[in-house]
Amino acid sequence: MLSQLLFQILDWVFGFFTLALLARVLMQWARAPFRNPVGQFVMAVTDWAVIPARRFVPGRFAIDLPSLLLAWLAQGLLQGLLLGWSYGSLEAFAPGGFVSVLLLALLAVLRLFLYLLTGVVLVSALLSWVNPLAPLAPLLTQLSRPFLAPLQRFIPPLGGIDLSPMVLLLILQVLQTVLVSAQQALFPALLWLR
Repeated sequence: MLSQLLFQILDWVFGFFTLALLARVLMQWARAPFRNPVGQFVMAVTDWAVIPARRFVPGRFAIDLPSLLLAWLAQGLLQGLLLGWSYGSLEAFAPGGFVSVLLLALLAVLRLFLYLLTGVVLVSALLSWVNPLAPLAPLLTQLSRPFLAPLQRFIPPLGGIDLSPMVLLLILQVLQTVLVSAQQALFPALLWLR
């Protein structure tokens, strides 16, 4: 029971840090301003790791590669710890285990990015109906616009209501299901970890 509690705490801490790094990547890619409470919080949580990493890994193509790499490494460390604990040894860091850890970390980062994007789109859509003048609304709109714009070209508003957020949420849910299925197919012995 104590080990399960420790797994949950580690998962939450590493997941939170990874989400903050992915939010930083998304905000920079969408050219969202960082001069807002969310941007300042994301920078405060991640600057200690991202600024030194930028010396070794520069950003390219408007993508914050240091943050993306750190998110992958954080999840790799978490997956390695979980595998090492679950098997009671450091087999996870053997050459074959290392590849498994990196693949699990990639799947975890993709899953967390889909969660982040789902939250951004959902809260943005709700704010557009409930309180379009909320201080957070412009930031969320700017973050979700690159993903909604292609759908809005094909899905016209119905009675003045934009249905593209619902379609995007459905697509994101399908992608999450595919990721979970891929993880279960590749690593059936690890089902109990998640």
